[in-house]
Amino acid sequence: MEKEKILLNVEDTAKYLNLGKTKTRELMKENSNVFVVRIGNRSYAHKLLLDKWLLAQVKH
Repeated sequence: MEKEKILLNVEDTAKYLNLGKTKTRELMKENSNVFVVRIGNRSYAHKLLLDKWLLAQVKH
């Protein structure tokens, strides 16, 4: 049984959102204080916060 990731790197986030890596990086940069976690010089999307942000986008 594989555990579900909580932190998604850019590639995983792009696959999850069905977007290209460039657009994914743009979204992560624009929303760095919403769902992005920085560890060193790398950015990860926190999946639960990303899902919450996505739901908020649908309501607008």
